[in-house]
Amino acid sequence: AASKWVRLNVGGTYFVSTRQTLCREPKSFLCRLCCQDGPELGSDKDETGAYLIDRDPTYFGPILNYLRHGKLIINKELAEEGVLEEAEFYNIASLVRLVKERIRDNENRTSQGPVKHVYRVLQCQEEELTQMVSTMSDGWKFEQLISIGSSYNYGNEDQAEFLCVVSRELNNSTNGIVKEPSEKAKILQERGSRM
Repeated sequence: AASKWVRLNVGGTYFVSTRQTLCREPKSFLCRLCCQDGPELGSDKDETGAYLIDRDPTYFGPILNYLRHGKLIINKELAEEGVLEEAEFYNIASLVRLVKERIRDNENRTSQGPVKHVYRVLQCQEEELTQMVSTMSDGWKFEQLISIGSSYNYGNEDQAEFLCVVSRELNNSTNGIVKEPSEKAKILQERGSRM
């Protein structure tokens, strides 16, 4: 009976794994190499009996770990494109999809560039302050409140006035098309234009 353990010599580096792990993807090169009956691939073995595979051992680690636990873990110093190349060579379709998704996500993140913010200063009276802060949305965040005294005198009551500084990430333009602000954002803009 065949041993439960399999030795692989990948580019001069030895890896040991179980047949069960190597056969997680039935159509993969590794499953065909050591798990199917008959010498389908006819692979050479070295003097220790390890299967010889002429590939880069650096990128084999993530491949084997994916087969072991189903998660894609790539060290920061490894290029995802290298792992993708190996996943394609070993014909591990689910891993190919995962690596392509990760590469695409990273490209999307880096293409957005640094995050820019837009700031607004809104002038309001004390009685308007709570309503204004509670109606902020669309990514607007409260930054700072500055008291500017009480310049208005309504009847016998002094009304304190404030400057309210708000900010949001500048991402309302996609491919040059400016999105229409929502109703709450329009209210904020109207209040800000009263200054």
